[in-house]
Amino acid sequence: MKPLLAIAAATALVGLSACDSKQENAIENAYDNQADALENQADMLDEQADNMTGAAADAMENKADALDDKADAVEEAGEEAADKVD
Repeated sequence: MKPLLAIAAATALVGLSACDSKQENAIENAYDNQADALENQADMLDEQADNMTGAAADAMENKADALDDKADAVEEAGEEAADKVD
């Protein structure tokens, strides 16, 4: 019975995702691309911080964390903007 429910749920999700408009997808993709760029910057800062010690490393890690938070906010804003198009 559980596999049947899982299949039904997956089918419903596929059906709902097919309802997304091209404009909605474009908006969400644009925000996702921005978020990915911020996450890449954060990853580079983390790598640099790994090669450092002390206060400078801590500051670099804090900047990376802030960029990760900003990336999350951008991604969420993209989802909200895409939902408004609907």
